[in-house]
Amino acid sequence: MENFRDFEIGPDPFGRTWHALFKYLQTGISIRHSDSVDVCFLLNDGEQTMKRVVVLQHPELKAYCKSASRELTDTWCSRLAVCKLKYAIETAEDIDKEYIAVSPKEIAQFDKQVKAWEDEWLKSHAA
Repeated sequence: MENFRDFEIGPDPFGRTWHALFKYLQTGISIRHSDSVDVCFLLNDGEQTMKRVVVLQHPELKAYCKSASRELTDTWCSRLAVCKLKYAIETAEDIDKEYIAVSPKEIAQFDKQVKAWEDEWLKSHAA
């Protein structure tokens, strides 16, 4: 995943490919009184545009990072959010919801994907 800010996802179960644009990452405390990291994307399939916010619960992120010795960063959260968004679109699970929650189990699952992307990037960009 070279670019988590501007990418394509699909096809969805209806054969559509979606263009995703990263809009923002912010704590949910400031907008929804939620102890979460909210990652917002704008999605467009050529006919419609919709906003989807992937919600990562802060206590669950902290617990995972502690157990996995993983640093909690904005970039990492954004990449986890891409994994969830991709899953939601490709399976049509929860895609009708504006706010899409990530479970603790999914944090671990998606971190494996992120780690694989990071390792591949390092291999291909090593001097």
